Amino acid sequence: MNSEIFDKSRRFFENKVAPMIHEKFAEYESHIAVGLSGEGSDCFGFDDFISRDHDFGTGVCLWLSEEDFHRFGRLLSIAYNELVDSTPGADLTDRLRQRRGVMTINGFYSYVLGTEIDAEENLITDDVWRALDHSCLATAVNGEIFRDDLGKFSAFRKTLLDYYPEKIWRERIANELHRFASSLQVNYSRCMARKDTVAAEICKATGLQAAMELFFLLKRVYPPYYKWTYRALEELDSGGRFSRLVKELAEANCALSAWEHIRYMPDNLNMSDKVVVLSEQIAEMLVKLLAGADLVDAQDTYLEKYVDEIL
Repeated sequence: MNSEIFDKSRRFFENKVAPMIHEKFAEYESHIAVGLSGEGSDCFGFDDFISRDHDFGTGVCLWLSEEDFHRFGRLLSIAYNELVDSTPGADLTDRLRQRRGVMTINGFYSYVLGTEIDAEENLITDDVWRALDHSCLATAVNGEIFRDDLGKFSAFRKTLLDYYPEKIWRERIANELHRFASSLQVNYSRCMARKDTVAAEICKATGLQAAMELFFLLKRVYPPYYKWTYRALEELDSGGRFSRLVKELAEANCALSAWEHIRYMPDNLNMSDKVVVLSEQIAEMLVKLLAGADLVDAQDTYLEKYVDEIL
């Protein structure tokens, strides 16, 4: 993870924002949570030269309760924006200004998660959990918190970091097991037997996504936006073997030559196709992870067999 942006933002907070708050809003100083979190590759620590062609600059988020926002939020926002404008090198784009600055706790979480959230009361129902996209959850808990005396912002963040409730967790695992099995362990071979490489590529891509999401689920970590999922997977996969297999599968061609004179048979895997071999190796690793999480007690690599057991 690239910590440069966090170090720069923390210095901006400590050297510029904190003194401004102390000078102009001393009586509310302990009411203002400050950090860097939300949308953007910089908040994940994934920022690089390529991603700096848009929405790049130095800034922080200031989170207030609804009550405090009505009390002094507008004045704080004016003071913060004036500070940014007077800071050399801040260079915030208009879009990035919308992602930084003063906002309510409820407003931040509701916007990032895509649904109305009462984060101040630290409430989240099972129905809301089911509706949430994992990449939105990753966005809601990324970055760093520099100060939060009241603890309201951090309390809801911890609720999200504590991960899905057990029932929801199992449901999501079961969904991805089915998606992997149907796309890579069944339909890919059917498509290749029909010489339909376009459909086979779609099966491969769908299975790759399911495999990565299963890895994150079993590690109890939210995967980020698809553009950064593999980057995050490499960091999460301490051994490196799972991420290497995923990359090999992504780079493997749908080779029609492996299917010449091959008749499709559901129970007979065509191990001359590299995609089939890699899919089974990935499935084997996923089964070990499932067993390690005490979700299954078996060795069969056909992942569909575990759906009912996990539910």
